[in-house]
This record gives sequence, C-alpha cells and structure tokens, in this order.
Amino acid sequence: MESKRQRQVGSLIQRNFSVVLQQEGSYLYGTEALVSITHVLMSPDLGLAKIYVSVWNTENKQAVVLQMEHGKARLKKLLSERIRKHVRRIPYIDFYLDETLDEIEKVENLFDRMKDEKDQS
Repeated sequence: MESKRQRQVGSLIQRNFSVVLQQEGSYLYGTEALVSITHVLMSPDLGLAKIYVSVWNTENKQAVVLQMEHGKARLKKLLSERIRKHVRRIPYIDFYLDETLDEIEKVENLFDRMKDEKDQS
C-alpha cells in the first residue's frame, strides 16, 4: 500500500512529466503518436518512479516506449529541472506500457457485437 508521500510525489511526477512529454515527446517518437501518463507508482524510498504510459494513434506502441527508453536521460534531466525544488533526490524512471484502455475498448467492442447479434436474431 502506498503512503501519502508516495502518492504526492507520484502525482507531482505525473503532472510535470506530462508537460515534459508535451514539449519534447515529438522529438523522441514523432508527431503521430499520442502519449499520456496514466499513473506513476513510487517505490517506498522514493528512489524509483514507475511511469505507466498509454499510447494512441499508432500500431506499434512498444516502439514508442522503446524510443522513450532511449531518450530516458534527456527526459529525466528535463523532469529534474521541473521538480528539483520539491524532492530531495530525483528518482530513477522506468516506463511501462499501460494497456488498460485498450482492454476496455476490446470488451466494449465485444459487448457491442453481442448486442448486434442479439438484435439480428
């Protein structure tokens, strides 16, 4: 279970990293892909931030995450410039693909198909 401080720092990183991606994201993964930060989980010692990203408008979502991994040093530097006055040390960052919204869309499509089949019967 996350502590209050973990949630606060995670929220701080989520807000500021979203701004960093708006400014620098197109240089890393192009202008077609849309990337948003869905959640940030902090380790208990606040030394690691697991950043969950959702990717739209592209077929190869994992490639976008890999491009973010290659630009991790620059992204961390830009993040640190924004949050250094709020935290004692800048956490390491790791990126994870959040497929929750994709799964929700698949389930909704399945329900729509079932409803259409029922209406046709």
